[in-house]
Amino acid sequence: MFDVIILGAGAAGLMCAAEAAKRGRKVLLLDHAKKAGEKIRISGGGRCNFTNLYTTASNYISQNPHFCKSALARFTPYDTIAMLEQAGISWHEREHGQLFCDDSAKQVVDMLLRHCHQAGVNIQLDCHIEKVIQNNGFEVQSNLGTWHATALVIATGGLSIPKMGATSFGHRLAQQFGINLISTRAGLAPFRLTGQEHEQLKALAGISLPVSVSCRQKSFQEALLFTHRGMSGPAILQISSYWREGDAVEVNFLLDVNIQHYLKQQVLTRGKQTLRTVLSDILPKRLVLLWCEMYLADLPIQQLSSKQLAEIEQAIHHWSFKPAATEGYRTAEVTLGGVDTDELSSKTMQSKRINDLYFIGEVVDVTGHLGGFNFQWAWASAYAAGQAI
Repeated sequence: MFDVIILGAGAAGLMCAAEAAKRGRKVLLLDHAKKAGEKIRISGGGRCNFTNLYTTASNYISQNPHFCKSALARFTPYDTIAMLEQAGISWHEREHGQLFCDDSAKQVVDMLLRHCHQAGVNIQLDCHIEKVIQNNGFEVQSNLGTWHATALVIATGGLSIPKMGATSFGHRLAQQFGINLISTRAGLAPFRLTGQEHEQLKALAGISLPVSVSCRQKSFQEALLFTHRGMSGPAILQISSYWREGDAVEVNFLLDVNIQHYLKQQVLTRGKQTLRTVLSDILPKRLVLLWCEMYLADLPIQQLSSKQLAEIEQAIHHWSFKPAATEGYRTAEVTLGGVDTDELSSKTMQSKRINDLYFIGEVVDVTGHLGGFNFQWAWASAYAAGQAI
């Protein structure tokens, strides 16, 4: 008999197991994978973007935008930094407050496993759950045996990257217990283009440049990457979490230059040069070539009319496209939606319907932006539950 059984040995599950065990709880941690923390290992290009210095509730998408505030206030990015520094893990800051390990994401996995082992957590991997029932507490039946516990924590993650073992198991368990789900979809995923737009733009594959992208009154300024299938890069991943089928996405390819003012200035010294030549000084040449073929009059810039200047501004500062779809869970970094936050205590992550049943991490309808926010939610929600069990 255990005090706590935790399902899922990812970031949230490992953290929660260690925190609960440190408080004297007898903890069993189960996962169907052969190794714990596999998604941590591949995160951040193998360096693990483990938090973001500028974490606030505004960096999260949820039906209840206030739900995450309590947990985030109780375990902050500075608590995450302290946890890594106490483990001897050196780190560095990149743009937008993103923090990465200097060496390897494996250090974070090793740290979490060490915390679990030191606290006496029983970890069973390659464990396939067959049934979970309420039976004077909770009974978990698996291929490795049957266990009982007073409390059960669901930390099974979402649907993103099924080849890494992601499944809908946590969502199905929530439904089994009568807990409401917010419909799920892929977040932080590349866009796929089809038809004529794809045929035209695939010539730009490999080009990356800083842009501003906008959709549904939300904007991000980061890099866009044209791909053979559509578009990716941080800016696209960010806006994909807000995009819905049928929406147009607007792109500004020049953030610090007003193209009409720029061209009017250039006329004074380079009036006889073509638009293609002048634009190639400030934008990638392949992009300029295609834009001149598709949208722009490639005339000497001194010949451009006011109407043509307005068309150039539209094509460069307000270009719009309609994605066919995202690439879906296959490449998505996160899952939007999940366990309805109205079903949970924001302080403890415990179900309001069923005592001693907890949901933490990505399985909950709290989804962060790109840049370390989802790891911070994993640590914070796990800490909240670990202190309450």
